[in-house]
Amino acid sequence: MRTYDVVVLGDLNVDLVLRGAAVVPEFGQGEHLVDDASLTLGGSGAIFACGASRLGLRVALSSKVGDDEFGRFLVRALVERGVDATAVVTAPDQKTGLTVHLVRNGDRAMLTYPGAMAAFTPADVSRELLGQADHVHASSVFLQPGLRAGLAELLAAARAAGGSTSLDPGWDPAGQWNGPLWRALRQADIFFPNEHEALCVARAKTLDAALNVLQQQTDCVVVKRGPHGALARQGGRVASCAGFPVEVADTVGAGDTFAAGFVFARLRGCGLEDCLRWGCAAAALSATRAGGLAGQPTAAAVEAFLAREDGVG
Repeated sequence: MRTYDVVVLGDLNVDLVLRGAAVVPEFGQGEHLVDDASLTLGGSGAIFACGASRLGLRVALSSKVGDDEFGRFLVRALVERGVDATAVVTAPDQKTGLTVHLVRNGDRAMLTYPGAMAAFTPADVSRELLGQADHVHASSVFLQPGLRAGLAELLAAARAAGGSTSLDPGWDPAGQWNGPLWRALRQADIFFPNEHEALCVARAKTLDAALNVLQQQTDCVVVKRGPHGALARQGGRVASCAGFPVEVADTVGAGDTFAAGFVFARLRGCGLEDCLRWGCAAAALSATRAGGLAGQPTAAAVEAFLAREDGVG
């Protein structure tokens, strides 16, 4: 048995989430009051890691933070959620990254200071750690230029050690959607873009055209579609799952919790359709609570939710 079910290579930052109708800033020193604010652990990779741990997987996160109060807060938060944080590197000359989420009417905008995330490189990743995992997941490659340059080799090393791999690209603030991502994509068994990211990465105008392009690079493309659920193409097979209707608090981290649910089901040996259902159910439950972590479900909660949706029990 390997030490970990999943090792995550990804972004770790503080999330400051502001909610309300007046979250759009007004320059010229205009001041608005918001309805709610929270400071929590964030980053696509970290939220995925916490979601996978909450489902019952043995998880380690490899990332980088600054030598500051935010960095120490994040490491404590990971440990509290059952994630092994011993591979999180502290950079004494860097500040910890931070993202401000402006949440309004179920939609959100984000402002990110990358900080130490941008300084995370393949040299910070233990090759021994990669060999101890059944699955290696990488996230937010465009926010981590240092990691992106050598990510293909890291994923290849994980596969050579007998593990499976996945990649969630995240948003490209530069709007270029190219570079070493394509090399890394060829070493990913699963690619997890949302619909807009899939179109941008593939430089396609329709989702079907994007899937045709992306599947030339990777075995399984899983497209997150928010309230519309998700769809996947693997080989010649296409599967989909409609979104589950829930009362949404916000969607912060829902896509990462979806990916955690999908990988959890895949490691259990589930087929493509069931993996999508697990991902969509985990994401739906996550969205019922504010922030990226509070609503993350246990495996038992997902099973009960799916049973109710199927009219069982």
